[in-house]
Amino acid sequence: MDEILERIELTAGEEEAGLRADAALVKHIDLSRSRIAALIGEGAMRVDGEIQNKPAFKLEAGQHIEFTLPKAKPVAIEPQNIPLDIIYQDSDVVIVNKPCGMVVHPAAGNEDRTLVNALMYHVRDLSGIGGELRPGIVHRLDKDTSGLILIAKNDKAHAAMSEQFKSRSMEKHYRAVAFGSFSEESGLIDRPIARHPVDRKKMAIVEGGKPSQTEWRVLERLKGATYLDVHLLTGRTHQIRVHMHSVGHPLLGDRIYAPNIKTAVHIPRLMLHAYSLEFTHPTTLERMKFEAPLPEKFTTTLDKLS
Repeated sequence: MDEILERIELTAGEEEAGLRADAALVKHIDLSRSRIAALIGEGAMRVDGEIQNKPAFKLEAGQHIEFTLPKAKPVAIEPQNIPLDIIYQDSDVVIVNKPCGMVVHPAAGNEDRTLVNALMYHVRDLSGIGGELRPGIVHRLDKDTSGLILIAKNDKAHAAMSEQFKSRSMEKHYRAVAFGSFSEESGLIDRPIARHPVDRKKMAIVEGGKPSQTEWRVLERLKGATYLDVHLLTGRTHQIRVHMHSVGHPLLGDRIYAPNIKTAVHIPRLMLHAYSLEFTHPTTLERMKFEAPLPEKFTTTLDKLS
């Protein structure tokens, strides 16, 4: 085991009798069940003085349980003093209004100057995700997409938020400007998405791909384009961009999926902004909603197209 942060001791009561150890401990320890199970497997739990390394170990009433919680390990991500527009922050979550052009996570070709590098500098009370001292990215935004992104500060919040994302109880709305005019006022695009079979940097509509649903609603009809509210029902990579392109209405400023679209005015950026985010707080269970105003380049382009 690594350096110990905390040792938790408790006696199994009648309510814990017959439960798996990981299921019982999640009620007493501020970690996700999967993280507790992993630590049990590493020898973090003693029952009546004996190491028990099986998460499925069934507890009996009266047993004395010791659980050693290791310190989160530092990660090789450099904290960088990059300005961040933090919309909201508490001990569990951070909500950032990400600018267009910022990559979310370090990767090949973008090793630094990312959102995660900035978070490592600005957020000082991270308690660890999966045993590593890093922010928990619940969902991603493309480099060229601006707007709201939710980050978990601890393992339990990350698990709760990820589950909301999967179960669709997290509500995400985008503002987008798409090429052309829509014949209807609203609609649903339901087409499976997977990695492009030839160009591995792109996604595509692929038979047998992951189910993907995008709702859209017309906000304003523009010169040769349409201003939309887009509601994500699933969260696939490039989902809005791929879906809109697939129905003949690619997003303006999309250099990957529609680089040759001709418009009446210059489009300085990808016209996609994560406008609103609604979720249930992992600790207080309060329903919370946040909105991020449209960036200046987005609004000036809208004005020119009106």
